[in-house]
Amino acid sequence: MNRRIFTMSFLASLMGAGVDLSTIPGLAQQSGMGGGSATGGVHKAIYDAEHRPITAGGFVKNGPIIFRNMTQQAGLAHWTHHMGSPQKKFIIEVVGSGVGLIDYDNDGWLDIYMVNGSTYKAMDGKEPAPRAALFHNNRDGTFTDVAEKAGVLNERWGFGVAVGDFDNDGWPDMYVTNFGKNRLYKNNHDGTFTDIGEKAGVALGNWSTGATWGDYNGDGLLDLFVPGYVHYDLKHQPAVGSDEVVSNTCRFRNVSVFCGPRGLLGAHDHLFRNNGDGTFTDVSRSAGVYDAPRYYGLTSLFVDLDGSGKPDLLVADDSTPNYLYRNKGNGTFEDYSYQSGFAVNGDGREIAAMGIAVGDYLNNGRLDIAVTDFSDDYSVLYRNDGSLFFTDVSKQAGIAKPTIPFLGWGIGFIDFDNDGWKDLLMVNGHVYPQVDQHKWGTSYAQRPLLFRNLHHGTFEVMPATEGTGLAEVFTGRGAAFGDLFNSGKIDVIINNLDGPPALLRNVNPDHHHWIKFQLIGGPKCPRDAVGATVFVTAGGVRQRGDVLSGGSFASSSDPRVHFGLGDAAHIDEIEVHWPDGQIESLKPPPVDCIVTVQQGRGMIRRLGPAKPSQDPR
Repeated sequence: MNRRIFTMSFLASLMGAGVDLSTIPGLAQQSGMGGGSATGGVHKAIYDAEHRPITAGGFVKNGPIIFRNMTQQAGLAHWTHHMGSPQKKFIIEVVGSGVGLIDYDNDGWLDIYMVNGSTYKAMDGKEPAPRAALFHNNRDGTFTDVAEKAGVLNERWGFGVAVGDFDNDGWPDMYVTNFGKNRLYKNNHDGTFTDIGEKAGVALGNWSTGATWGDYNGDGLLDLFVPGYVHYDLKHQPAVGSDEVVSNTCRFRNVSVFCGPRGLLGAHDHLFRNNGDGTFTDVSRSAGVYDAPRYYGLTSLFVDLDGSGKPDLLVADDSTPNYLYRNKGNGTFEDYSYQSGFAVNGDGREIAAMGIAVGDYLNNGRLDIAVTDFSDDYSVLYRNDGSLFFTDVSKQAGIAKPTIPFLGWGIGFIDFDNDGWKDLLMVNGHVYPQVDQHKWGTSYAQRPLLFRNLHHGTFEVMPATEGTGLAEVFTGRGAAFGDLFNSGKIDVIINNLDGPPALLRNVNPDHHHWIKFQLIGGPKCPRDAVGATVFVTAGGVRQRGDVLSGGSFASSSDPRVHFGLGDAAHIDEIEVHWPDGQIESLKPPPVDCIVTVQQGRGMIRRLGPAKPSQDPR
């Protein structure tokens, strides 16, 4: 038997017996210099020609112009994210928050929901609480914050947002995770929302992170999965020598930093079954996704990985093994984390996983997985080999080495140049302010990384051209990806820790064709078609796109399915696999348009690209 397969099977047997693998020496590796996060060890510092850390340098004066930072012009710069204190003495202050793309008023244009954190004084009632923002898309390149009018200010210590139409009324709702009670914002169809989290039974408490919606039991209703991170008490925060810290893991490269997550008590995960009457039932234990070892969950995603038509479940865990749960089709899941290869990286090490992206980067019909990781380790690209078996191909694909100095968060497979092949964008930012005081080749604020797909299983890093979005540094956390201007190009919105957001508008000069689908499910499917898959064949290439809720880091991206078509001026075939198992073939529309497809009725609406309201170049 292959040694790797034997090892995975052995580890899976231990896990199935209830053994917490993170406590086993050798498996629970961390750098020899200590630290509360899993890393690959100390790596050589990398500097650019001007002796800047490569994470905040390496810029080129002449190169491709792919993204422009349009935050100020779009009217987003006045909003600021807040979380804890500038000193970042405790882990709750550094995780940051997500961002959601939601067409809350059903006008065909994506709006933006920015989750905010909080401060200790606000939690004690000594100062006004920081507020979330709901930026309404004005359709002219600008946005207006309507959060107060819409009733979605949150004013709690916020972390994530998952968008989904849980009541199948045709209007998207939002689940916002917090430290403390979570909120379920039900869309009232009039530009406002009502928080029904407690009434619905999904408020929980303590520390929830990146949730996901998906119909795991096939009843046509969206269910909700909520990861737990750390069991936390603001009155007794974990510090060196305190009772809350099991072991002294409050150092990074022999420098004193905040404690955790290792050494802290983790929090359980929760799966809520939709009862269809506005309430939910916690079925975490009976469904087999309770997370008995209390791993440090950060982001989750319902997605069909084996082509069974039933959504499986991914959970990115910080410094503990990742979860991959196989949907058994009977209301329960089987833990396939180690059998699949997703629990650890190709070196057999658990990683400090932050964000999740899925996409068919090889155009072979299978969804691959990419996961961001801590600095001093590499972000991981897992190739889907079929039958729920994944291989870490990060090094062969050219992903591993460039990411080692970076600390990654939000991540997405996006076809930035519409050539028909999915590229990969990562948003970065460190958690320790102390890194700026040392010559480690990394920095607190970091630039994004864009990997261009070279069409044969490898990627190249796109240059960070001065004056463009790829050459700006951010304390990036959550990121969402979508066509904010209905122009046929995928833009990026980033929620930065303790700062304004960043809207990176896609201004790549290509003239490639594209097609985008808005799906409406039938009576046996979720109305927003979460879980549906679309296959498009054009120019001799068959691509796959999926309707998902959640992922990246604690964020929700454009629910519409986007395909770049390269130079193909017409589409040969379109096939929609609906969540209830129906497969529907569609007559191809003209290219370069946004198409609304209703199950059983075919295409009911078609819109061409919007005329540019301003030239972002």
